[in-house]
Amino acid sequence: MNAVTPPFGRRTVVVIGNGMAGQRFCERLIEFDRQRRYRIVAFCEEPRSAYDRVGLTTFFAHRDAEKLLLARREWYVENGVELHVGDRANRLDLRQRVVRSDRGVEIGYDHVVLATGSYPFVPPVPGVDKTGVFVYRTIEDLENIIRFAGQSKRCAVLGGGLLGLEAAKAAFDLGLETHVIEFAPRLMPRQIDDQGSRILVRKIESLGVHVHLNKAAKAIHGSTRVERLEFADGDSIATDMVIVSTGIRPRDELARQAGLAVGERGGIAVNDRLETSDPRVFAIGECALHSGMVYGLVAPGYEMAEIVAANLTGADRRFAGADLSTKLKLMGVDVASFGAYETTADEATPLVLEDPLAGVYKKLLFSPDGARLLGGVLVGDASDYARLSAFAKSGGPIPCQPHELLLGPGRAAAQSGLDGLPDAAQVCSCNNVSKQAICASIRDEGAETIDAVKRCTRAGTGCGGCLPLVADVLSAELKKAGKAVVQHLCEHFAYSRTELLAIIRAKELRTFDAVLAHAGQGLGCEVCKPTVASILASLWAEDILSEQHATLQDTNDRFLANLQRGGTYSVVPRIPGGEITPEKLAVIARVAKKHRLYVKITGGQRIDLFGAPVEKLPEIWDELVEAGFESGHAYGKAVRTVKSCVGSTWCRYGVQDSVGLAIRVENRYKGIRAPHKIKLAVSGCVRECAEAQSKDVGLIATEQGYNLYVGGNGGAKPRHAELLAADLDEKTALRYIDRFLMYYIMTADRLTRTSVWIEKLEGGLDHVRDVVVRDKLGIAAELDAAMQRLVDAYQCEWAAVVRDPQKRNWFRQFVNTDETEPGIEIVHERGQCRPADWPSELVSLEQFRLHDGRTLGEHQRNGDDQRQWVAVGQTGDFPRDGGATIKYGKSQIAVFNLASRGQWYATQNMCPHRKAFVLSRGIVGDAAGEPKVACPLHKKTFSLASGQSLQGEEYRIRTFPVRVEDDTVLVKLPPEEELDELLATEVGCRLATSCLSPVAASPGVACEVASA
Repeated sequence: MNAVTPPFGRRTVVVIGNGMAGQRFCERLIEFDRQRRYRIVAFCEEPRSAYDRVGLTTFFAHRDAEKLLLARREWYVENGVELHVGDRANRLDLRQRVVRSDRGVEIGYDHVVLATGSYPFVPPVPGVDKTGVFVYRTIEDLENIIRFAGQSKRCAVLGGGLLGLEAAKAAFDLGLETHVIEFAPRLMPRQIDDQGSRILVRKIESLGVHVHLNKAAKAIHGSTRVERLEFADGDSIATDMVIVSTGIRPRDELARQAGLAVGERGGIAVNDRLETSDPRVFAIGECALHSGMVYGLVAPGYEMAEIVAANLTGADRRFAGADLSTKLKLMGVDVASFGAYETTADEATPLVLEDPLAGVYKKLLFSPDGARLLGGVLVGDASDYARLSAFAKSGGPIPCQPHELLLGPGRAAAQSGLDGLPDAAQVCSCNNVSKQAICASIRDEGAETIDAVKRCTRAGTGCGGCLPLVADVLSAELKKAGKAVVQHLCEHFAYSRTELLAIIRAKELRTFDAVLAHAGQGLGCEVCKPTVASILASLWAEDILSEQHATLQDTNDRFLANLQRGGTYSVVPRIPGGEITPEKLAVIARVAKKHRLYVKITGGQRIDLFGAPVEKLPEIWDELVEAGFESGHAYGKAVRTVKSCVGSTWCRYGVQDSVGLAIRVENRYKGIRAPHKIKLAVSGCVRECAEAQSKDVGLIATEQGYNLYVGGNGGAKPRHAELLAADLDEKTALRYIDRFLMYYIMTADRLTRTSVWIEKLEGGLDHVRDVVVRDKLGIAAELDAAMQRLVDAYQCEWAAVVRDPQKRNWFRQFVNTDETEPGIEIVHERGQCRPADWPSELVSLEQFRLHDGRTLGEHQRNGDDQRQWVAVGQTGDFPRDGGATIKYGKSQIAVFNLASRGQWYATQNMCPHRKAFVLSRGIVGDAAGEPKVACPLHKKTFSLASGQSLQGEEYRIRTFPVRVEDDTVLVKLPPEEELDELLATEVGCRLATSCLSPVAASPGVACEVASA
């Protein structure tokens, strides 16, 4: 195959390897090459593009490779990167300057960047080729481990370093009896010392993991698969599988074949510019050998990538070695080392804090005069890592006495001593971001939040270990600028959620109006109204659809269903513990078929019915309630599901009745409101088929009872739950869950999952354990009583609606007619109905042309329509401080009753963002006094007075005058036929699904629509 030639005038860079370093090089070259002088071609040997190898262990929680990807395939296309996935570069021809691949691709190059990474070192132990021996390196390795673990009981991990302990945690979480074997006399021998290792071993063994130090593997025994691991000292252990994690070796075979210089023990030799023995070829990351050192951490690889990209675009930068500081949570234990932590006693003066009762060990190394911090080791508590590491990297004097950095006022002094931290001090080692760069982003680019600083500087987007220090720098800079660092809920409440809950509880406030009068201002908004509604529900357990609470709710809670694309809703009946009878299954099937609903099994062992129009919800639930179903609360920030395996009921491995307990747990906590959704699970044995360790609360059966795990979650940032208490009987387990959930409800910020809440609490899980198990704060009885009140007050919200004609009325599509209007195009796929795809480019109503050639925007601005006052209903038809829809001709108009201000507004009901007819279901409030509505789909906010977007976007909505005469509500509207041409439902429907041209309506286009 002939070599592919580059576009005229551009130079070609071939990147061999699409790991984290190779990907970072591509990103940086794209960023630095503003004149687009380079064409980038990348070869990726693995079957998927670059992924987060640092976060590899999280794969066991979500098992979704897509969540680990560093960039989507679209990113490569958009940025002109030619990526060859699943194709290994197998030859580098330095003379002809050509790279060849396994699939026959040939690329001529101007420069090559070797980012081939490393491979796991597997010691030549007899039996290492048996079935059941794995390495721990790629997603494919992890998938193989997961599959094999299902037929195993025991696992031995060879290697007690960073990756070895991550592999051990994975094996342990898979329900295997886990052994860690380390040749050295301590764990993590390259990062911590003997005393730190002792603390770490004690912590790990307390979890039930067996640690074997000073052990060398002699042989792996078994007929065809692993059965026993023999040590050099004659001891042995029974095991079903072995995971090898004994270090890495640079992948330099391509460089060797090409004739490039390599090190005696491997690695591609590079100079300070990261050039190999051929100056057109560079090497970065774990394959590069610089000054006799191969770096196995991501931060040095990132720095190398940036240097090469900068030098290719005109800079002259040098690599001078890299900081080897690390901070990790291994087996639930904080471990960190930074700076010159291996400095000998004759070069440094150590200060040591060892607390074996708390499981904390800290050693800081100072210059002989105590003026400078050189490095340190932290085990059990690494909360000061970022700050201490920054002081060590700066090389400057510390702002306090050395001992004060370990205890006493010095920790506060260290924080306040940020001014003493040099501007050039590195804060984020993963992305080489200095304190000066962060300060500049705050001062010059207006970054006033952590997320904004991340976007501007990339600080904190790597391992995240520097985020506490980033937050401190942000806070200090904002204070210097005279800007208050506040945790206010929104502009209407100068309090956090926790503070607001305390006020509501102490003053016994029971309505939003009362809370606003006592502690707030204005009308409220889409942030504070649902937050206060949740607090009121958590404290007083009143009906969320009572008149004083209904319009505070997000649309999901207001209509007791999940809002989906196009304005339809999904219905999720409760199926406690995932157990259901054939008769009830038949009811769900009958309802789905009758109402033409799309059916999907959820991850929480329930059945989701999609495509229900709002006006059909009471009818659907009438049938479900009659059959004995209750609301599944899938729509709420509330307790949702309790997932279970079949346990001892059916499973040959089950040791407890997990289904029975799951049903009892779900029926106890169902519907309880919280700062965020809560999911639970019960597994009948340590094989963990219910995935309890990925839930907010998880119970795993043991021979003696249940182990209770808390603080796990899936989603975008999956986290494993951690063990709160072991071998509990059911009564005790429920008591601890009561306290855990109530303490979370009382103290967490809005929209904060239990995992993040625990991380933010001072003392973390240990503090939670002190409160829940040991009653350290003396509030256990209060938490128990509060939970019991919520349990006793439970009622099925849908049962209450279908039995109350007045509540059913709030689900009508239009308040002025029983007619309905279709609002979404439906297509058929795999035997079911679903909404048609959204257009790739949204069509603006402003651009759509009428029959006379004018755009809708021109029509409205000209103001030449003949308006008249139209009676649309009685005041009682429109909810207090909320909206409802009226039908006018073929158009939908949203009418809003801001009763707290005595004001009325009317707008088009279609949100211009996604062309869905949903605005009347949005939360109303104000922004700086301007009345507004927030679209329930994507929280786009619009002024009810002017129709303008309040988020600075081009979208706008049409508004209409409203007045009230006696009890009649009137809206000033153009003639029906004129307004229909602008706002008829079918216009919006076709715009939303590309059935209508943005230039002219196509009268011949027909599409099936469903009522919305």
